Amino acid sequence: MAKMVLLAAFVSIGGTDLSDYARKAELSVEVEDKDVTTYTSLGWKQVLGGLKSGELGLEFLQDVAATRIDSIMWPLLGTVVPFVVRLDSSAVSASNPQYSGSVLINGWNPIEGSVGDEASVSVGYPTSGAVTRAVA
Repeated sequence: MAKMVLLAAFVSIGGTDLSDYARKAELSVEVEDKDVTTYTSLGWKQVLGGLKSGELGLEFLQDVAATRIDSIMWPLLGTVVPFVVRLDSSAVSASNPQYSGSVLINGWNPIEGSVGDEASVSVGYPTSGAVTRAVA
């Protein structure tokens, strides 16, 4: 079984490559389960897949200088924008799939941390619409 260490992941929000600021990326997708159990199930629960949803979790190192992460993300607040993430910044391939879709920028934490901490921002954005996986 191949193993991997994340060294150069790719993160783009709203068409802007934010890999330079990102130090954590997590894309999770799920399907809600709908209970369709009947008396003929003989005591076993039966489920079908319902609505799909996802979340893009990111951690950025904060930078409030002009044209940096804070000035990029602040205007996006409240909008739905495209995202792209890959495990590696190299070209999309069967061994480096690209996941993309749209997310709602529903929050931004311009100030987060304690005395002596690095200035970082942790966010979780819900997906809006389909999340796709591409290998070419």
